[in-house]
Amino acid sequence: MRLMEGEHVGPFNLGNPGEFTMLELAQVVQETIDPNAKMEFRPNTEDDPHKSKPDISKAKELLGWEPKVPLRKGLPMMVTDFSQRIFGDHKERESSTST
Repeated sequence: MRLMEGEHVGPFNLGNPGEFTMLELAQVVQETIDPNAKMEFRPNTEDDPHKSKPDISKAKELLGWEPKVPLRKGLPMMVTDFSQRIFGDHKERESSTST
């Protein structure tokens, strides 16, 4: 909201400055969404960066923003939020179909 209401323009990186591999990310997604999901491994493309650490200094300096929730905690929260937005409250749906 600060960015939309503020005077600062241009791109802001709101990523997590912590580094993790694609495998680590895939494992967290798998653990969160479907522990039985199979992973496919494919060769990297030539232009694939081996390391990526987002620079959030602009967001931190101009907006006072920095991430506070680690990936392993934030991803399950995001999945729950998206599920509720898309499907509604699951418990509410179950009780209405069983009565």
